[in-house]
Amino acid sequence: MLKGYVRAAVVSAALMAGSSVLAADAALIAAAKKEGRVTWYSTNLINTIVRPISEAFEKKYGVKVDYIRANAVELSLRVSKEAKAGKVMADVVDGSSTAVNLRQENLIAKYQPDNSLPKQFRDPNGYWTAVSLFVLSFAYNTNMVKKEEAPRKWEDLLNPKWKGQIVWNITPSSSAAQGFIGTVLTEWGEEKGMAYLRELAKQNVAPIHAAGRQVVDRVIAGEYAIAVNIFNNHPIVSAEQGAPVEWSPSEPATTVFSVAAVLENAPHPNAARLLIDFISSPEGQQIYADAGELPADPNIVPKYPQLRPDGKTYRAAYFTPEELADKLPAWSKVYDSLFR
Repeated sequence: MLKGYVRAAVVSAALMAGSSVLAADAALIAAAKKEGRVTWYSTNLINTIVRPISEAFEKKYGVKVDYIRANAVELSLRVSKEAKAGKVMADVVDGSSTAVNLRQENLIAKYQPDNSLPKQFRDPNGYWTAVSLFVLSFAYNTNMVKKEEAPRKWEDLLNPKWKGQIVWNITPSSSAAQGFIGTVLTEWGEEKGMAYLRELAKQNVAPIHAAGRQVVDRVIAGEYAIAVNIFNNHPIVSAEQGAPVEWSPSEPATTVFSVAAVLENAPHPNAARLLIDFISSPEGQQIYADAGELPADPNIVPKYPQLRPDGKTYRAAYFTPEELADKLPAWSKVYDSLFR
């Protein structure tokens, strides 16, 4: 028996072939039900992802899900403070950087579900599992920008007509100015990348401290014509509701993983592992797809397949959580030097 949760040591081939639930799963389910509840700190939108997954999980296993929603930085700080106070409250955390930030404080336990996700979507050290993809691109107000003029290449943002008409989030994250800067420097290298960014700085890109969703809302309201480095599913959802907005794939598009992890000393460790199993299962991944998000599982077809980079229509520039944690401070310094 491993520390903190139950795992069967050996499962026969006959049992594996004859049952959809392995012995290890049955033991974990029983232990999770005994714990009775699980607390999930999530960066996902409540109505879109957290509540539907929680309700499906509760219905399937009878384990109550308590949840708190905040951005990755806020969740990292909250978990860190609670741990230092000797009172770990959460069992599961997710986000593009949360797990890595907390891993540096030894606050993440090793756990990965047994699923078929490609290895690039699983931490090689066993601490996190990708549950969805965030693809970051451009959005534009269709009343202010003609479709044929919509930016696709980074150089398109340098058109003089867009001076003062571009907006981005500046809260340090992959879905903000810093993430765009990092993609440019990674793709083009220091010399060419910095030369481009110096020219972009002359466009007086508007800085706002807001979530990616709110940046799109500012474009929809007509305050700005173009948004940079926004989640590409948000404009599609808004356009379906009649909003004057479209997305345009940048080339390449910054693409990061939202990953889920179990907290060290989680109050409900078995329920935590079971929740991650569920979120990363085809059933859980389908909930992401149905909500218009991009599931990590490549076998689950998104509601909007065009949002997933296919390497042909447009391609992704992938960043792991570790890469973001390592490089974001340097990208933030570039932002401070050129755009403040």
